[in-house]
Amino acid sequence: MSGSSKGSGNPGNSRDADNKTVATNRRARRDYELGDSFEAGLVLTGSEVKSLREATVQIAESYAQIQDGEAWLHGLHIAPYSHAQDHSGHDPERPRKLLMHRNEIDRIGFKMQTDRLTLVPLRLYFSNGRVKVELATGKGRKTVDKRHDLAKREAEREAQRAMSRSRRSE
Repeated sequence: MSGSSKGSGNPGNSRDADNKTVATNRRARRDYELGDSFEAGLVLTGSEVKSLREATVQIAESYAQIQDGEAWLHGLHIAPYSHAQDHSGHDPERPRKLLMHRNEIDRIGFKMQTDRLTLVPLRLYFSNGRVKVELATGKGRKTVDKRHDLAKREAEREAQRAMSRSRRSE
């Protein structure tokens, strides 16, 4: 028998099960023109991590800010842990501190101020047992831009269909 617990069939001991996406912000790609992306850790309580493992989180309305040289995630809703003994738990909407390098925070803060950008969370996931959030700088799109992108995608789809029809008829 091997001494390694990895691949032993017991999902409780495998770290591969931890490397998974918990939530994605699909609206971000539609509502923002995204730029650089960053990875940050989150400061969480134990019940919040357990809730994340159950995937009881809403990321769509959240945003990040730089305040007093620290990065904070606002509007992330993590539901209270369902199996908690005392139902006091944690505040589902509390601001959560982001763990990033100082020079990264300063660089993002400077970009946000000079280019009038927003820091948008794209994805919440586990990486080697730790909760991470993928952030991107983004500039808000207007409704006209969204319609233009939709029309462009539709035109590309129609062109692909026409090309495939012409190949079939040959």
